[in-house]
Amino acid sequence: MDVAPDADAEAVEAVDGVFLTQGAVGDDVSIQRFEIEPGETVPEHDHPHEQVGVITAGRLTFVADGEERVVGPDDTYVIPGGEPHAAENRTDEPVVGFDIFSPPRADPDWGE
Repeated sequence: MDVAPDADAEAVEAVDGVFLTQGAVGDDVSIQRFEIEPGETVPEHDHPHEQVGVITAGRLTFVADGEERVVGPDDTYVIPGGEPHAAENRTDEPVVGFDIFSPPRADPDWGE
């Protein structure tokens, strides 16, 4: 068993106001913590990884296929691999959550 202590992880500012912290990486999945500051946006992007997540604090608006979906604390979601999506924090509070990726998405180039 491997453990990835949160204290050992360093957050990366992937885009302005969006901080990602890589957690454990297995053979088939990986997990990352995210924090999105008030008013900030994750621009539309896609990746081959299936993405399953949970919001632990705040409310996040996802935009996919021209449809908006708001997710809040304890809500879970799934984004199929290859589906273009964006996320916006339209509130005055930070949004915090976790994303699980399959296959693993370890150390991606956030500039892509």
